[in-house]
Amino acid sequence: MQNGAETYRRIATISAHLNPSPSSHQMEGGVGLSRANCRAKGGSPGFKVAILGAAGGIGQPLAMLMKMNPLVSVLHLYDVANTPGVTADISHMDTGAVVRGFLGPQQLEDALTGMDLVIIPAGVPRKPGMTRDDLFNINAGIVRTLCEGIAKCCPKAIINIISNPVNSTVPIAAEVFKRAGSFDPRRLLGVTMLDIVRANTFVAEVLGLDPREVDVPVVGGHAGVTILPLLSQVKPSCSFTTEETEYLTSRIQNGGTEVVEAKAGTGSATLSMAYAAVKFADACLHGLRGDAGIVECAFVSSQVTELPFFASKVRLGRNGVEEIYPLGPLNEYERTGLEKAKKELATSIQKGVAFVKK
Repeated sequence: MQNGAETYRRIATISAHLNPSPSSHQMEGGVGLSRANCRAKGGSPGFKVAILGAAGGIGQPLAMLMKMNPLVSVLHLYDVANTPGVTADISHMDTGAVVRGFLGPQQLEDALTGMDLVIIPAGVPRKPGMTRDDLFNINAGIVRTLCEGIAKCCPKAIINIISNPVNSTVPIAAEVFKRAGSFDPRRLLGVTMLDIVRANTFVAEVLGLDPREVDVPVVGGHAGVTILPLLSQVKPSCSFTTEETEYLTSRIQNGGTEVVEAKAGTGSATLSMAYAAVKFADACLHGLRGDAGIVECAFVSSQVTELPFFASKVRLGRNGVEEIYPLGPLNEYERTGLEKAKKELATSIQKGVAFVKK
């Protein structure tokens, strides 16, 4: 009798998965979400991660790569359009994470409830001739709305902000959390990892090394001259000519523009950004797990300079940022670059703060 009951239960589960009832939780357009819940008990042990903007150019490869991460047990995919298709596609991957999709503002709270890590690539991408400041008016409002949801539904989550301009969107998020009384500077991180990924790659090309063997600290911010690679601190230890330093610094600072121009109006850096975002998210998850010695660069609330936010090396742990490291010794070229970066950063930070306060 028990075997018969178990067989019936499995058949009912499969039926519900394939044919969700009309009364179940619905996405816009009538696509049911209950099938996602059928597999909830099959999830692997790990962390709950939400991607906000999961159907976009960065969000889709980011979602795929996070589905492959063994530290992820539940993966929530949220966007204002096209989430059903992305969710269905990625949910077929035979990895441990359970995938659930959420569509539109009315389902934002459901997407966020109980999350350990929230990654935000939402917003419009750069187009040819467009600066990160041109993105501000659109993306600033998107980030503010999403962070209001985070403050309400998962105020203890670690937040990874990718949406550009990061130099302004991170301060926007901070102001939203302050207003909600939930701001914890350790848990809010702007993702600058793509600058480090590019720096490692470009330096490795010059040195004739495997990029995986190179470590280039990149500090400051995440746009133009605010991106400051500390080439004097490259590991393995090496030296560069003035020409090499200028070439590498310029290419690292303008890596995003290089991709935008190469794509000739069809997009921006989506694939390399997704790779970098997953690399950083994985570091955050290892920190949450309690692993020791997890050090990466990120744009965070900081006292390294007189500015309220700055990107530098940080140690990640169970509470997010556990320690912020000083910049270390800089050469004359880097000191000059730092002053230029700080001037530009101050304006971008203030722009973000003013957006929420107006």
